[in-house]
Amino acid sequence: MEKNTLNEKKRFDPSSFFTKNYIICICAIFCCILWGSAFPCVKIGYKLFNVNTDSVPSLMLFAGTRFALAGILVIIFGCITQKRFLVPKAKNLWRVGLLSVFQTSLQYTFFYIGLAHTAGVKASVLNGLGVFFTIIIACFIFRTEKFNLVKLTGCILGFGAVILINLNGDFSFEFSILGEGFVILSGLSAAVSAGLVKIFSKHENTTALCGYQFLIGGVILIIIGLSFGGAFRPVSVGSIFMLLYLALLSACAFTLQGFLLKYNPVSKIAVFKSTNPLFGAVFSAVILGESDKLLSYFTLIAIVLVCLGIFIINKFGEKRLKNEKSG
Repeated sequence: MEKNTLNEKKRFDPSSFFTKNYIICICAIFCCILWGSAFPCVKIGYKLFNVNTDSVPSLMLFAGTRFALAGILVIIFGCITQKRFLVPKAKNLWRVGLLSVFQTSLQYTFFYIGLAHTAGVKASVLNGLGVFFTIIIACFIFRTEKFNLVKLTGCILGFGAVILINLNGDFSFEFSILGEGFVILSGLSAAVSAGLVKIFSKHENTTALCGYQFLIGGVILIIIGLSFGGAFRPVSVGSIFMLLYLALLSACAFTLQGFLLKYNPVSKIAVFKSTNPLFGAVFSAVILGESDKLLSYFTLIAIVLVCLGIFIINKFGEKRLKNEKSG
């Protein structure tokens, strides 16, 4: 009896582990570092696989291959760690399907096309709008939070950053639907998917939810890409390693985020995403040689505004909500 009791105490408890502040901090920032590295790596991947960035089907095929592989990796990981074949419950298949549409198919169709038509630094800042969309959707669609002056201030700062980043340093507003427009739509899709993960993870195993939505969403993109003549080919062994890295970063980041969202308030996790545009801009500047764009006063101010807006919404907005409840 004593041995059984001891084993139960030693058994891993995810609800306790993923709610520790230092664990939340480490995992959330690690996710942002991975996502930040995706901006330049995707652009490099285009070259390593000879992807025609003017061909939407080719972009969709490349994205689909990456995420189908990410899904397979997550499922294999889940099967090994849980010592069983991981498959979602039949009653939850519609949830997996709906999540795959927003988190993989739509988000990354917009992301890949948008990134092919704008600079990595600029895209990383614009992508930070996903946090503000998350707040707006949580308040007015999912109705899990109240919209207040603090959150409005944060949103104004965020959209101010979008205007600044498009002024291009000489007050010439540069904006294209296929470039900046699609990057913003990618952030909107990500915001919807974050809300869905929070809700759906109550009904389905988080690893199965993330793995199969990646696989299904990736297969959808592959089918559409092939149907419309999409194609790409690796130019070296390094191409395969880049594709594997892109798949691994998605598998790790989204699975970790899934667990964080399941056991914590969305706002508590979102505050760490203030580092996402920063990591993306820095990685793009270093890896892609876009330091001139990063060092632009307009870009630096835009990054500060995005980070400040996200911080205000999540830090002071949460405190105000607690005060309202206690009052």
